[in-house]
Amino acid sequence: MPSADRRLQPRREPRQVRAELTRERILTAAAHVFAEHGYAAGTTNRIAERARISIGSLYQYFPNKDAILAQLLIRHIDRGSWTGADRLDLAPGTLRETVRALVRDAIDSHSEDPQLLRIMIEEAPLSQDLLDAIDRHGRVRTAQIRDLLTRHPDVHVGDVGTAADLILFTIEMNTHKLMAAPGSVPVETFATELVDMVTRYLRGD
Repeated sequence: MPSADRRLQPRREPRQVRAELTRERILTAAAHVFAEHGYAAGTTNRIAERARISIGSLYQYFPNKDAILAQLLIRHIDRGSWTGADRLDLAPGTLRETVRALVRDAIDSHSEDPQLLRIMIEEAPLSQDLLDAIDRHGRVRTAQIRDLLTRHPDVHVGDVGTAADLILFTIEMNTHKLMAAPGSVPVETFATELVDMVTRYLRGD
């Protein structure tokens, strides 16, 4: 394992409920500290104080704040599954609503804490675990979108697999940009324009 990856590896993988709860307390505390104080001032001492544990206990789980931030981003990515995809109406004439559901899901999953999202995007160090999480998320979401496009009668694209990749990248990257800088564009304006663009592309307009 490269030295950079070792520096970002959690030191202790929880094997008991108590240890898992402590790890979650550290991650939750870190999310609050980074959002409130910024990444530079979000020290491990502040995180330990917020989690109500000793700094020594924190270091049993994470070697530094870079490793904590990396785990927060991995957790964010792994929680980003589209749970409502199997409940959509795929009847003729419903394509725009299908796309709107996809866009709205992306917005909702990134709207909880814009400040923390911006810090994760800008500051999280790259590790193999993070690359694996991105790849895992991409494969699951692309498969969901590809399945919908294959079954929807209003979709007219040359290659469904390529279309699924393009749509996922377009929606997620633009949503990240919007939610990391709230107020730049009204969310509903953003959603309407993005839905119109993707719908026209899928219909072959």
